[in-house]
Amino acid sequence: MRVVVFLLVAGAVSAACVRNPATGKHELMLVSESQEIQMGQQADSQVIASIGLYPDPALQSYVQGLGTRLATTSERPNLSWTFRVVDDPAVNAFAIPGGFVYVTRGILAHMTTEAELATVMGHEIGHVTARHTAHEMSREQVAGLGLAIGSIASSQIAKYAGVASQALGVMFLKFSRDNENQADELGVRYSSRANYDSRQMVDVMRVLDKITAEGGGRLPEWLATHPDPGNRIAHINAVIARMQTDFAGATVNRDAFERRLDGIIFGMNPREGFFKATEFFHPDLKFRISFPSGWQTVNSKAAVAAQSPQQDAAIELTLASGSNADQAARSFLSSEGVQAGTLTPASINGLTAAQAPFAASTQNGTLRGTAVFIEYGRSVYRVLAYGTEATWPANQDAARRAWSSFGPVNDPAILNVQPQHIDLITVDRRTTLAELARRRPSPVPVATLALINQVDETAPLEPGRIVKWVVGQPLP
Repeated sequence: MRVVVFLLVAGAVSAACVRNPATGKHELMLVSESQEIQMGQQADSQVIASIGLYPDPALQSYVQGLGTRLATTSERPNLSWTFRVVDDPAVNAFAIPGGFVYVTRGILAHMTTEAELATVMGHEIGHVTARHTAHEMSREQVAGLGLAIGSIASSQIAKYAGVASQALGVMFLKFSRDNENQADELGVRYSSRANYDSRQMVDVMRVLDKITAEGGGRLPEWLATHPDPGNRIAHINAVIARMQTDFAGATVNRDAFERRLDGIIFGMNPREGFFKATEFFHPDLKFRISFPSGWQTVNSKAAVAAQSPQQDAAIELTLASGSNADQAARSFLSSEGVQAGTLTPASINGLTAAQAPFAASTQNGTLRGTAVFIEYGRSVYRVLAYGTEATWPANQDAARRAWSSFGPVNDPAILNVQPQHIDLITVDRRTTLAELARRRPSPVPVATLALINQVDETAPLEPGRIVKWVVGQPLP
């Protein structure tokens, strides 16, 4: 009987060995293309909910058009390719199964040519065409780890975490060294096929290296989620040399590309909330809340949250449904899987509130916490503070101080804060960024201006050169 079972399993695995469309190699694949597309559609809605799309239809249309042009040169041109600009200041780009590719406004601000962007998008298209995500999911499924999209929330709380926990980490698997090498090769291939100068990918890698160096070793998001396969620049140069492509007449497109960035928000948008140390302010919604010192914090479109250093507790603030605190609390506490304690009225900084302890069973054990609902303005805010059953008593006081700090903001400097933007200036005489900064102060350091323009601070800029300049006020 065991032999029969083994043969059946072996036969199923053999049947699941399929030809990779990008490499031509046969490999294990337990995820069909239709499943891939379905996973992508579900994850796309999560990306939009937690990160949000950048509200610039012209820029969205441009990126969709560029991505489509690149994807048609790939081995999977018939996928319903979707390319989006997400409203995130991080220097990042990512792909999910089924043909969904995202670039952040943060990485756009650091690009200086269309060819650079084409190589980044070609790299992400390569992850899709080579089915890297689907392959990793297949491998984990065989290992018994489940077919799931990852979260950086600890395994103890990930099963219960809401939208804020989705935003705490990327919603896709990290790729292996071999996957990254292959995606780099495919990025060169697709950008070259679309007549872009794929040598510009080297400039992208240099920018990422500089961000790492100037950030004290902290990786930009794109390298944090795409492990650096050693000397990446050397590898890319070797790939380009093997291709023996004639780049005479290849598209670079600097000036027209940079003009598309005129007015783009640079860095964090404080109108959507910002942190000053452990204190969070939301100018549009006019509230503040303080989180425990040492906890990892995150602000997304739908929630602001914090996670304990041991990743065994979390505090999550969102808007709640319901016309008042009591109604919203009863709705949550009656949810399936929630064991509610006694609901009691409360007052938090003069605001009407209701709170109750609760417990929830997960595959990894029981979570315990407190649900707090606060009426403010015309909305009801929900604070969920929770942790593992064993560690919640140790985190409860810190969580209580956090929800007790919720209150109004009246400081005009905070209420009137505006985001910084990129303004384009055209150099009228030979100069340097350092000299320009002395004549035209910016709220960011000269080193940041040098980074987004991909020049040295003291390098000469010739007349007629377009320079990206950050304008606006520093955070209060």
